[in-house]
Amino acid sequence: MASQTKINGKIIHLPIEGELTIFRTQTLRETIMAGIVANDEIEIDLSGVTEVDAAGMQLMVASKLEAILRGKTLRYAGHSKTVLDMIDLCDLGGFFGDRIVTGLKTAAD
Repeated sequence: MASQTKINGKIIHLPIEGELTIFRTQTLRETIMAGIVANDEIEIDLSGVTEVDAAGMQLMVASKLEAILRGKTLRYAGHSKTVLDMIDLCDLGGFFGDRIVTGLKTAAD
């Protein structure tokens, strides 16, 4: 996870770089949950994700649900091809509700 950037004092931008796998989920979870607790809006940039597994998808789902339970907004943005392939495989595009654009295909508009 790269550095966190506050935007307008209420939106936090969290880029994830490298693997979104079982080997990193605990550390990433702590960072994401801290962002959810401290901010009204969180945007997680997935453009730097090179690998994702089931644990990474579980973290994405759990983070989204935690934000909803706390009345916060969590968006995923910049989905890498690897992330898009896993979202498609798991049929979770509708659950996340994020705007996903890949070439001519747009999901969750």
